[in-house]
Amino acid sequence: MTSLLNDDDLYLFNEGTHGDLGGRLGGHLGEQDGTPGAHFSVWAPAAQGVSVLCDENGWDPASHPLAPRGGSGIWEGFVANAKKGQRYKYAIHTEAGIVEKADPLGVHHETPPHTASILWDLDYTWGDEAFMASRGERNALSAPMSIYEMHLGSFRRVPEDGNRSLSYRELAPLLTEHVVSHGFTHVELMPVMEHPFAGSWGYQVTGFFAPTSRFGTPQDFMFLVDTLHQAGIGVILDWVPAHFPTDGHGLGLFDGTHLYEHADPRRGFHPDWTTYIFNYGRHEVRSFLISSALFWLDRYHVDGIRVDGVASMLYLDYSREEGEWIPNEHGGRENL
Repeated sequence: MTSLLNDDDLYLFNEGTHGDLGGRLGGHLGEQDGTPGAHFSVWAPAAQGVSVLCDENGWDPASHPLAPRGGSGIWEGFVANAKKGQRYKYAIHTEAGIVEKADPLGVHHETPPHTASILWDLDYTWGDEAFMASRGERNALSAPMSIYEMHLGSFRRVPEDGNRSLSYRELAPLLTEHVVSHGFTHVELMPVMEHPFAGSWGYQVTGFFAPTSRFGTPQDFMFLVDTLHQAGIGVILDWVPAHFPTDGHGLGLFDGTHLYEHADPRRGFHPDWTTYIFNYGRHEVRSFLISSALFWLDRYHVDGIRVDGVASMLYLDYSREEGEWIPNEHGGRENL
């Protein structure tokens, strides 16, 4: 079986230093022995089995089982004839039964409230070569910077069409004209990553590698960034590695165990936001988050990341009363 993962990938992933999981894990269109389809790979070390549910196999959990890759905790396989635009999830076989999960590395997902991942590519012809060649100077600490922060869904509406938000492509010329005319150098977008609850404004993410499909496809979001760049405007993304929601299709209890989050709620659950907290002590979780940040800088030409919820990541007693948190090994409040 053809694999997108080599031994070095497995080593770096398990070591916590892999920075390009977006190109290795998840669903990727390709071919095997001349047959078109898609490669799938997912981390679920405690699973008793993993299979692919998709439009191609009629969502049959027995149709396309994945195989474990040594002791890495990764399951992988190939689905022949799977096509771009088809929906899929992983069927994770646990002691308690089968749970259906969206792809943690998926690059495109259904528009909420639907929750499946979508097979997609990231092919795009960029036109921002001049900006990219000079962005080191534009983003230097000595360079002037004036940032326009915004929420994409609230910028403007279309009253004659149900008061809907603008698409990425509709936003591109309007937003560019607005920020240029007001003298801004950068746009900071509140989280664009896929999220189930619109009321969170994007701060409760389930798709750390996918722009929300509420406003279009990955290529549509690339067009927005491209348009801003061609006008000399840099793009900064809010990024949320502090926590994630408890929605059933997301990262929580992914393989039947507390895989991405701490098991003890005194470290693994945010009382204010009712969300799970990432377990940064787990090497593979660090690889996942590092890869997510770099993915946006690389694939989407984003110029910077603004990290949200930093205080909650640094301090174990964040928003907790005495007895509601666990000190570190030295008895302190710092998250080491």
